[in-house]
Amino acid sequence: AKAQVGGMLLALLGWVSSCVTTFVPLWKNLNLDLNELEVWNMGLWQVCITQEEGVVECQAHGSFLALPPELRISRLLMCLSNGLGLLGCLLAALGLEGWRTCEDKPGRKRRLLLAGGVTLGVAGITTLVPISWVAYNTVLDFWDETVPDIVPRWEFGEATFLGWFAGAFLAAGGLLLACSARSTRTARLLAPACRQVPAAQGPAGGHHLHPKNADLVI
Repeated sequence: AKAQVGGMLLALLGWVSSCVTTFVPLWKNLNLDLNELEVWNMGLWQVCITQEEGVVECQAHGSFLALPPELRISRLLMCLSNGLGLLGCLLAALGLEGWRTCEDKPGRKRRLLLAGGVTLGVAGITTLVPISWVAYNTVLDFWDETVPDIVPRWEFGEATFLGWFAGAFLAAGGLLLACSARSTRTARLLAPACRQVPAAQGPAGGHHLHPKNADLVI
């Protein structure tokens, strides 16, 4: 039960963090040497300029086809990750031991929990792949020797680190839930069949011990 609760909390935290990572324009940061009062931030959907006065101006990206390949694929993968994370949380929630759904069918609850854990694991992978891809290209562009030194370079944004944590939380939560489903099945298979022997009722209404259990009475 503790593993299921811990896995569910990690999965929810990872899913929320993944959704935030998808939509915030903080995947890349750029500080201009000529004007240090402006900070440029780029996300999957828009580019924002933050000035010293705290004024933020954002502009959406142009055509989807005009975006670099990593941004196009990252959009698709992050949206897929958000959908899979939500589906995984719902499936895992239906399979938790605390819920009364499908109590008369423990096999179905175990399958729901296992399916939710696997789905959350896939959601974690689909979050880590675009984040790592964009980060890798950022590093390549930062150390590109063909670009003059006076040209500003993009650096990691806060959403990059948040996305890594989100993917790790989703994968860890899915692993815990899947393992708890297997451990629950093993415990049920190894549990002894405890059946209480009914007491025999005498003719006068009194209860007498079963003859086979008479030697247990001290």
